[in-house]
Amino acid sequence: MTLTDVTKNLVKRKNLDEAISNAQKGGLEKTLGAWDLILLGVGAIIGSGIFAIVGVAAAGESGAGPALIISMVIAAIACVFSALCYTEFATMIPVAGGAYMYTFATLGEFMAWLIGWILMLEYAIGFIAVACAWTNHFLQFIKGFSSFLPAWFVNPPVWLVNDYRSAVNYCNMQGLDYHSVIPSLAGIPISINLPAIIMIILTTAILIKGTKDSAKMAGIMVAVKLGVIALFVLAGAFFIKPENWTPFAPNGLEGIFMGAFIIFFAYIGFDALATAAEECKNPQKDLPIGIIGSLAITTIVYTLVALVLTGMQPTSGVPIPEGLLKAPMAFAMSVIGMDWAAGLISIGSLAGLTSVLLVLHMASTRVLYAMSRDNFLPKVFQKVHPKFNTPHILTLTVGVVGILGTLILDLNVAASLCNFGTFTSYIIVCLAILILRKIDPDRERSFKVPFCPLFPILGILCCGGLMAYSMIVAKGESAILSTELFLVWVIMGILIYASYGYKKSRKAELSQIEE
Repeated sequence: MTLTDVTKNLVKRKNLDEAISNAQKGGLEKTLGAWDLILLGVGAIIGSGIFAIVGVAAAGESGAGPALIISMVIAAIACVFSALCYTEFATMIPVAGGAYMYTFATLGEFMAWLIGWILMLEYAIGFIAVACAWTNHFLQFIKGFSSFLPAWFVNPPVWLVNDYRSAVNYCNMQGLDYHSVIPSLAGIPISINLPAIIMIILTTAILIKGTKDSAKMAGIMVAVKLGVIALFVLAGAFFIKPENWTPFAPNGLEGIFMGAFIIFFAYIGFDALATAAEECKNPQKDLPIGIIGSLAITTIVYTLVALVLTGMQPTSGVPIPEGLLKAPMAFAMSVIGMDWAAGLISIGSLAGLTSVLLVLHMASTRVLYAMSRDNFLPKVFQKVHPKFNTPHILTLTVGVVGILGTLILDLNVAASLCNFGTFTSYIIVCLAILILRKIDPDRERSFKVPFCPLFPILGILCCGGLMAYSMIVAKGESAILSTELFLVWVIMGILIYASYGYKKSRKAELSQIEE
C-alpha cells in the first residue's frame, strides 16, 4: 500500500446517508422524548460540579473567590457556542456516537478515532471522578448519624474509601505512617474506594436493564436535587455577609480563568445527550429542546448557588476548611448551625451524583458502540441484549474500567482530565460544523447554528483559549499530573490506531468487498 493510499484512508469520511440508514434498521430501542432528554441533561450537568467542584473552583489553589460568578459565565458562554453546534449535528445525524460520528463525517477516519479515544477519556474518566465525589458526599452524609450508626461505619478505615494516592496524602496530612495504616498483600498495598465501586456496580445493572428506566430514575433524582438546591439558596440567602464578597477576585484574572476551567467540569452533560440521538423518538424536534433547555436551566441554578455560597463563606484570606472543598453546600449549612438542612443537601448531593453516573456511563458505552460498529473495536461490543435492547457487554466493560479507575485516580486529577477531553471534543465539533456547511451545504438541517461561521469560531476560541491557558498556568501536583496524563492519553490513542484500528478497518473493508 502506497503512502497516497494510506493518506486517503486516514481522511476517508463516513457516508452519512449510510450511517443513518444502518441506525434505522435496528439496534438501540427508541424510547426517549424531549422531557426525558431534559431530565437526562439536567441530571448529568447538575451533579459533581455544583455539589463538589464549585468549592475547589472558588476556594482552592488559585481559586476565583466570589468572582466564581464570572468564571461560570465564561464557562457557560463557551458551552453555548458548542451546544448550538452539537444541536445542529444531533438533529441532522441522529446516530449513536456524538462527536465521534460528527468527526467521522467531516474530518475522516483518523480524526474520528482520535476523538472517539478522547471521548472515552471525557466520559469514562468523568464517570470515575463522579464516583469518587459520591464517596466524599456519602461520608459527609453518614456523619450526621454518628449517634445511631457504629463508629467503624461512620469513620471507615482510610484505605476502604480512597484510592492509594489519596490515602497516602491523607496519612501524610495527619502525620501518620501510611505503611502502618494501609494494609498490604504480598507486598502490594491495598486501598480501594468501596462506596464508589458499589455505586458503579449499581449503575451498570440499571443501564443494562434499559435506557428508559435510567431516564425515569434520573427524573426522580433531578427533582430531589433541585429541591435541595432551592433549599440551600432560599435558606442561605438570609446568612449572606456582603464582606465575604471582598476581595471579589483574590487571584485576579488567573483565578477567574482557572475557575472557568475547573467549573467547566460542571457543565459536562449536554453533549452526552447527542450520544443518545439514536434512542430518541423524534430527534429533530426533541434534541434541540433537550440540549439547549438543560443548559439554560443549569446555568441559572449554578449562578444562584455561587452567589449564596461565596456570600456565606469567605473564600480568600483565611484558612480554607477541607469541608468547603469536598462538600461545600452541606458544609456551609453546618457552619451556620442548620444541620438538618446540611443533611437534606447531602441527600440531594448523592441523588445528583448518582444521576450523573448514569448519564456518563451511558454516554461512554454509546461512543464505544459506534466505534465498534465502524470496525475500530471488536464486533462483540456490537451485541445488544436480546431482552433489554441495550449494549450490555459494553456497559459491563465500562463498569469494570470505572472500578479499576477508582483505584488509581482521585477526584481532582480525574476532573481535570475530563475537562481536557471535553474541550477537545467541543473544539472539533465547532470545526466540523464549518466543514460540513462547505462540503454538504444542501443536506436538510432542521436546526441551524445562528450567525454561522461566527458562533462556531467563537466556540473554538473560547474552548481552545481556556484549555491552553490551564496548561500554561497549571500549578500543583494534580494540575500538572492531569496535563501530562492527557498528553500521554493522546499519544496512546495514535499508537493504538496505527497498530490496531487502521488494520482492522482495512480488513473490514476487504471483507465487505468480498461479500
